[in-house]
Amino acid sequence: MVRQRSILSLILVLLTTFLISCGSPSIATAPPTYTPTQLVKIQEYVPDIQVVRDRSQELKTLIQSGEWIKVGNFIHGPMAEARLNMTYVIPNLLPQDQSKARQITKDLLTHLVKIDQAAASGNTSLALSNYKEVFADVDKFLQLIPEQSES
Repeated sequence: MVRQRSILSLILVLLTTFLISCGSPSIATAPPTYTPTQLVKIQEYVPDIQVVRDRSQELKTLIQSGEWIKVGNFIHGPMAEARLNMTYVIPNLLPQDQSKARQITKDLLTHLVKIDQAAASGNTSLALSNYKEVFADVDKFLQLIPEQSES
């Protein structure tokens, strides 16, 4: 009987030791932040995106006046350049924001194609509705950009 108690005690001690050694204290990890290098790279492209965003009224005026060649030039010029700058920014965003940003740029391209198609057919209402979506996409993208003061 004594022998069974000592074996049972030994098993319990080993089991307790094993369970304690498997557990580890939870370590609080800091949320991901931007490195100074990432911030510099992001801020390198943001002004060009913002300039195109500020020119939104120009595209609307071109669509309303039916200047389809100039609409095409705007889409394939400044808007394409802004979209390219967005793709340069995406790898420098936080991982959780990268997938959102990729989806936004895909949506932006879809809306730009629809404006281009509307311009080819002279469809003002389709072009205007997609014009609104294009700049909504640009605004969504700019919301993902970190503040300059963040470090």
